Amino acid sequence: MIDPQRIADAPDEVKAHLVKRHEDPHTLADVDAIVALSERRRELISERDELRATRNALSKQIGALFKEGRRDEAEVLKTQVQSGNARIEVLEHELEVVDGDRSRLCMGLPNLLHPSVPEGKGDEDNVEIRTWGDPRGQPGDGESHVEIGTRLGILDLERSAKLTGSRFWVLVGAGARLERALINYFLDLHVHEHGYTEVMVPYLVHRSAAEGTGQLPKFGQDMFRLAEPLNGADAFLIPTAEVPVTNLHRGEILDEAQLPLRYVAFTPCFRSEAGSAGRDVRGLIRVHQFHKVELVWITTPEQAEASHQQLVGHAEAALQQLRLPHRVVELCGGDVGFSATRCYDLEVWLPSQGYREISSCSHFTDFQARRMSLRYRPTSEGKKAKPRHAHTLNGSGLAVGRTLVAILENNVQPDGTVTIPEVLRPYMGGLEVIAPVGA
Repeated sequence: MIDPQRIADAPDEVKAHLVKRHEDPHTLADVDAIVALSERRRELISERDELRATRNALSKQIGALFKEGRRDEAEVLKTQVQSGNARIEVLEHELEVVDGDRSRLCMGLPNLLHPSVPEGKGDEDNVEIRTWGDPRGQPGDGESHVEIGTRLGILDLERSAKLTGSRFWVLVGAGARLERALINYFLDLHVHEHGYTEVMVPYLVHRSAAEGTGQLPKFGQDMFRLAEPLNGADAFLIPTAEVPVTNLHRGEILDEAQLPLRYVAFTPCFRSEAGSAGRDVRGLIRVHQFHKVELVWITTPEQAEASHQQLVGHAEAALQQLRLPHRVVELCGGDVGFSATRCYDLEVWLPSQGYREISSCSHFTDFQARRMSLRYRPTSEGKKAKPRHAHTLNGSGLAVGRTLVAILENNVQPDGTVTIPEVLRPYMGGLEVIAPVGA
């Protein structure tokens, strides 16, 4: 959430960011509404505080008058105090309504963009930063992962459809083992080489957690909600480990010396993919359930820019060790996610399609931390230092299913077999090649 005071103080600046994001015009109107509510809030607080000060002063006079036996005068002042208390009660009720309305509108505004974010409306305007590896052929030249996996007998979409319908999958034999190998490889890489702390987290979260990271209320249609409350509150299947991991420290005040905190977590992810269609309906690219290894950082504002670059490098390292061609692009204003100020996408090369996203590495400034009251106390200013909101970052390290897709399509051989990347072979019991079942 953007600091409401910043919106009130600089509404034109906020609107400029919304225009750069190509937000709907009604969002600009929300800024004006927030400014008006902030002004009304200021007026209410000012009047309430003046009445409280008057009440305190009169209360002292009343006590003195009673001591002096001037009861009639004291009773007149008591009537004034009671009238003031009634007005304070009205003001506080209106203030509660105003705060609720302002908070609701603020929760619907996306984050402010980093100054370096390029102009543009969609993914076609994203800026290529660098490439790695030598892509095979042109988009559409190679076999799809569905064709390869079905032929090898390691991917069974027909039987998965019997279980849950479209956009689910069943991996068999070496396919299932390859998925598990990737999970363990990613976790080991980020823990042992990059210094992350591994966590295992719940796959269900309350509404407050999803609000904290920005999935709710805006993207509720993309989440699976439980039909019944969980421990008395609305609950959702997680769309990414970002939600539970970033919320680990919600409501806490951390010591600056603890930062940065770096977590890695494997979880299944669940997304309704509302409105998506086309070429991704069949296969493992856009599904309702998939596996992902997520990287989450909690930093100070001063650490955040350098941390963002490190985060991107850690995700890139996974692709490079797997020898998968890819590129890094910086997202334009119209393509940056709701909660992010800046985002780099890693796109892996798929011979059947071209470059496809496999990781988004985002910096959120204090946007998420403000929503979940995640703060730290600056060490240099001593124990009496005022807590500040932390900065949060995350990125996939990597999306497991899409990595499996990339391995199949980039490593398929002329004889139809698939070569397993060397770094995965220890996790595959030494297996070097996936051949058709029974071959």
